[in-house]
Amino acid sequence: MNIEDAVVARIKKGNEKFEILVNDCEKALKFKEGKIALDSLLVTKDIFKDVKKGLHASETEMKKLFGTMDKNEVAKKILIEGEVLLTTEYKNKLFEDKKKQIINIIHRNAVDPKTNRPHPPQRIELAMHEAKINIDYNHSAEHQVQEIVKKLSEILPIKYEIRKIEVKIPAKYAGKCFSTLKLRTKILSDEWLNDGSLFVVIEIPAGMQSDLFDELNKLTQGDIETKIQGVK
Repeated sequence: MNIEDAVVARIKKGNEKFEILVNDCEKALKFKEGKIALDSLLVTKDIFKDVKKGLHASETEMKKLFGTMDKNEVAKKILIEGEVLLTTEYKNKLFEDKKKQIINIIHRNAVDPKTNRPHPPQRIELAMHEAKINIDYNHSAEHQVQEIVKKLSEILPIKYEIRKIEVKIPAKYAGKCFSTLKLRTKILSDEWLNDGSLFVVIEIPAGMQSDLFDELNKLTQGDIETKIQGVK
């Protein structure tokens, strides 16, 4: 690999800076998560004080600040404890991935209060652009959604809620429906009644309610009772 195309990972120890060269931003982040080996990542085993100037770290400096002269061990510490200088291309990829996650969460959890149905993802994305929403790829999508929905509500009729729903299913459909409910909702309680029917209380994002009801109606041929207990 051309060194000019390599990615820098670095760490600061006291007043000293140490850098290494790795071959890929995504691989470096995967190494931090323990998913890949170091050998598949390093462009060179050299430890630098300054990559651009070609200044190498001495064994004395490594021993003093890392407790070892083993370059592999030093490289591991730089990757795990330090930072990876992400390329603009990779930052853009992280941004787009995070935006898609946020749009999906809003689509699944929020609804148009006029229709009680979710907004299409394309409409959410357009509203985010109109509202000039800032997305931070360093923070989780879940952490950012509530604040983004508040800003979107200024230009888009939208409400973000979790619904608590009672579901009563006849005995002959209970098995299939219960499997669906376990897969797609949070089950708060379940009770088998004397007639063999199943009474379940669930929580589900508002945007997913309509699709769930459609599926349950297909499974039961419409023979099902539901009641919204409340929202939060």
